[in-house]
Amino acid sequence: MKFSPCTGDCTSNEDRCGGCGRSREEITETQLITKQLVEHLVKYNYDDPEKFLENVNRKAIKRSKKAQESN
Repeated sequence: MKFSPCTGDCTSNEDRCGGCGRSREEITETQLITKQLVEHLVKYNYDDPEKFLENVNRKAIKRSKKAQESN
């Protein structure tokens, strides 16, 4: 499945957003992950938040590929 980012044309009358096509569950979980990342960045006040996020990105992709291979 390809990720479909928010388009700003959100609808709330269906199980899926009419703008991006994602399920309400996926949208809620993505918002929670984003909130946790922001809270972490604020808590530690990194001078280079881009570097932290690049590291998280790299590790998440590596671990997800490994998990997919083992399934």
